[in-house]
Amino acid sequence: MASLCFLNEMINGITRNMDILRSSAGHQCAIDINEFFRWMTFQLQSRNQNLIELNIQILDALFHIPPYRKAFWQTIHAVDTLVHILKKGSSNPQVLYELCFAIWLLTFDQEIAANLNRKYDVIPTLIEVAKSAVKEKVIRVIVATFKNMIEKAPRENLSAMLVEKLQPFAEHLSTRKWQDRDIMDDISLIQERLQENFQDLTTFEVYASEVETGKLEWSPPHQSENFWRQYASRLNDQDNKLLRMLVRLLSTSTHTTILAITCHDLGQYVKYAGSNGKKFLEDFGAKRRIMELMTHEDPDVRYHALSATQKYFAMASA
Repeated sequence: MASLCFLNEMINGITRNMDILRSSAGHQCAIDINEFFRWMTFQLQSRNQNLIELNIQILDALFHIPPYRKAFWQTIHAVDTLVHILKKGSSNPQVLYELCFAIWLLTFDQEIAANLNRKYDVIPTLIEVAKSAVKEKVIRVIVATFKNMIEKAPRENLSAMLVEKLQPFAEHLSTRKWQDRDIMDDISLIQERLQENFQDLTTFEVYASEVETGKLEWSPPHQSENFWRQYASRLNDQDNKLLRMLVRLLSTSTHTTILAITCHDLGQYVKYAGSNGKKFLEDFGAKRRIMELMTHEDPDVRYHALSATQKYFAMASA
């Protein structure tokens, strides 16, 4: 009984605050919106599912106001808390819809659309939610989110969507019958833009997208000698951006396939990048980590770590 009374009190407090916020959106706000969103972030971390759902519904209402999207985005731990709830999943289709609806509204902001996947890896999560969704409206709002991300920030999102295999999933969605005509229009747009981007991408851009998303797989570029002969030095572009990302994966990943591919790629890099390649691997700590992985329990990781080490010392004696 006490907990129920507490929840009712919380609901009344939230409702009062929301009325103030919505009524003051066009002029000076009666309360501090940033403080309010910090408080809501704390509520979203509650163990009380009813309280979490109530706060998501409030966000759905507030995110219709553009400045509030940006304020929430800038609130520490706010978006990652919301995405964490989405990644945990829910058996309640309405809750999933309201979560995805909040994220959709956020993506109307160009800065958010450009950085949402880079910071929180939402594209694969949204794809998985859509694949398992039983309600059309959940799929509809996820498709609309992808459309927003493409239209607002194509350069930041199209390559990542290709890496996460959104293209074949969109193809599957296009074969289904939908009650809402808008969803078919959105799917067609997504298919068209993904196909255009796929045709425009160079082999190196496909590889770079894999590295940037951390979703490495044994795709053709990794295993092509011609690719490494032509592009190894490109890992040093932009202050060694891609090389640093590979070294970070080598140090932080526990996935055996990613470790094996990273060892392989760094071995190919040092083979073709010239004298600076060996120096960079040592300076960034990759040499030591690769040698540690020579005793890894997985045979593929051991093999590629040994191969990379051999290439490193072959360059040292060349």
